[in-house]
Amino acid sequence: MATVTPKFPGTERLVVTDPPPDIDDVPRVSCSRCGRTWDLAYELDELAVGNRALERFALDHRRHTGHFPDDVTPWLVECRRCPDEDAFLSEGPARRFAATHARHTRHALDVYPPGSDEPDPVEPPELSGDE
Repeated sequence: MATVTPKFPGTERLVVTDPPPDIDDVPRVSCSRCGRTWDLAYELDELAVGNRALERFALDHRRHTGHFPDDVTPWLVECRRCPDEDAFLSEGPARRFAATHARHTRHALDVYPPGSDEPDPVEPPELSGDE
């Protein structure tokens, strides 16, 4: 920075002579199974998913590789009757999937919180005359 000599006393101002250095604050995600690290610039800039960049990357990574990146532990939902199962990064969507699957198929499911071997069972709703 340099101070500019004012034309009038008391009107000095600061002028930036060099641009500030680039700040690399783009989040990074690693996967030891793939042996790679990615930055989330694509998710932030191109997909414009903002705070959901890590979630979007993790779900896309699983969809294309069959596994989640390091340090991502999902909620797992497994149907007890058919091969339908899915993984979610937050509880709300996991429970919504389980409830919807149970309602439409009349199947019981197990919802596993991250890192847990103890499922939370989801039973299909009772039949009523309206359904």
